[in-house]
Amino acid sequence: MKTVRLTMAQAVIRYLTAQKVDIDGELTPMFTGCWAIFGHGNVAGLGEALYQVRDQLPTWRAHNEQAMSHAAIAYTKTLDRRRMMACTASAGPGSTNMVTAAALAHVNRLPVLFLPGDTFATRMPDPVLQQIENFHDHTLTSNDCFRPVSRFFDRITRPEQLLTSLPQAMRVLTDPVECGPVTLAMPQDVQTMAFDYPEHFFDEQIHYPRRQAADRNELARAIELIKKASKPLVIAGGGVHYAQAREALDTLVSNYQLPVGETQAGKGALPWDHEQNMGTIGVTGAASTNTLAAETDLIIAVGTRLGDFASGSRAMINPDARILCLNVASFDAIKHRGQPLVGDALLTLPELDRDLQGWRPDSGWIDRADELRRQWHRSVDVATTDRGTDLPTDAEVVGAVNRAAGEQDIVVCAAGGLPGELQKLWRTRYAKGYHVEYGYSCMGYELAGGLGTKMASPDSEVFVMVGDGSYLMLNSEIATSVMLGHKIIAVVLDNRGYGCIHRLQQGCGGPGFNNMLDDCLTVEGGAPKTDFAAHAASLGARSEKVGNIGELEAALERARASTISYVITIDTDGLVDTEEGGSWWDVAVPEVSARSEVEEARKRYDEHKARQWKNL
Repeated sequence: MKTVRLTMAQAVIRYLTAQKVDIDGELTPMFTGCWAIFGHGNVAGLGEALYQVRDQLPTWRAHNEQAMSHAAIAYTKTLDRRRMMACTASAGPGSTNMVTAAALAHVNRLPVLFLPGDTFATRMPDPVLQQIENFHDHTLTSNDCFRPVSRFFDRITRPEQLLTSLPQAMRVLTDPVECGPVTLAMPQDVQTMAFDYPEHFFDEQIHYPRRQAADRNELARAIELIKKASKPLVIAGGGVHYAQAREALDTLVSNYQLPVGETQAGKGALPWDHEQNMGTIGVTGAASTNTLAAETDLIIAVGTRLGDFASGSRAMINPDARILCLNVASFDAIKHRGQPLVGDALLTLPELDRDLQGWRPDSGWIDRADELRRQWHRSVDVATTDRGTDLPTDAEVVGAVNRAAGEQDIVVCAAGGLPGELQKLWRTRYAKGYHVEYGYSCMGYELAGGLGTKMASPDSEVFVMVGDGSYLMLNSEIATSVMLGHKIIAVVLDNRGYGCIHRLQQGCGGPGFNNMLDDCLTVEGGAPKTDFAAHAASLGARSEKVGNIGELEAALERARASTISYVITIDTDGLVDTEEGGSWWDVAVPEVSARSEVEEARKRYDEHKARQWKNL
């Protein structure tokens, strides 16, 4: 057996470069590159190994470890999980900065390879700088924080352990069910240790998408259940995208005139003006879809985990309705007392189409869905129209940005009130035109996510819509986007605080407290008014502040013409959101309070809980 002597770090990087993926018959590297912020713990080991292959596997320098990981997540989400990136950071705070991003990737079932530097396996110099010493367990390090937020975790304490660990890592990263973040903690001394690896370990490996056909018995029961229904409603989730099943979904719902509601992750599964697209569903969903959900006798959930925002915290859907869950993961297929149909959507949807021949929903249901859809389109037109005020609503800003976006452009968002407005109001015909991270709803994802999205889709204009709160949390990758030449257009909506949570606080009976800057403890003169345009300019972007929707529309034209990242800031009304559509969300209200407003909110809460119980 021929061997090659490499350090552990060199072996990891060589293995990664050998991984290829077949995309529509074309072989391409599985790993596009590696994000790295070096420090003690990874600069001498992984840093040296990455330098040797810098022309084959690019290394990108970021400004924040969490942000670079968000960029990696956005990249693979945009490409439907078919390609991915690695991320490495130094031992200590550099690595733990990536834990939040690992949680985000875990919730959203997205593949990222984390390679955090770790303390010395030999323990000879302990305690080293930034090392956390656990008094009762010397095997623990700060990287153990990755364990609950990783789909696969290993600590490589001997170089030969890679022979079994790396294949398992790739299995998880490419598996349609287990897909998610993988963490290989890398002690800095072990990274530099050499071993005689078998040469065949680094042979090119080609990965193909694994597709699981549905069980014949489950498929037969699904057909029987659908044929008994007269008022069915399809819910399209993110799994429709990841399975590349958009055309198959279109064929099925068009053939049988099935109304479709989209989740946050599923938005774009059908063009917004498709005759079967009722709009989005759930807490921030369209009135059309939510009305149908309350009246349906069968939910056909495709590729969704049916989180609380999609189900209206289990209180929105008709309690007498049955639920059929088509999902590649049995874990998700049995939720909500669902009848499982475990299988790949691209394989299974055509089988449903074939076996349902001769069946149709009630004609009255089809007509009702069509009328509700038209009503909702009129509501969106009204909500997104410029009222001509100097303090526009989020909805008006969404409308202006949407009108500026081309057919192949992408909007990126993640947290606050904007995801709700975008889910209701954003219109896209482009399957990947809507990129909102709402599984973990992580403030700070937006700008870094926009960078990763642009790297995955360089021919699209990427519009990042971000509130002032999220901008202030994590904005450093504006500088990275300029440095790498990946232009994004960011629109900062400044309502001087956490407007979304302020409205939620008041909806639960609370006073304005610690959310809007005017309601916080500050110096006598109050909190400063942040000049976001000046800040963005200091990071290398072009920028400007606008005063109304008309000025915003003109600025968006200039932003499109720019060759570098462009930031536009506009003051908005933080107290107003789109009232049309939506449903209840389970946010627990105190049973006892000195405030009468809280007691009234608790009464309303109990009423909704009673409806929720009927769906358990």
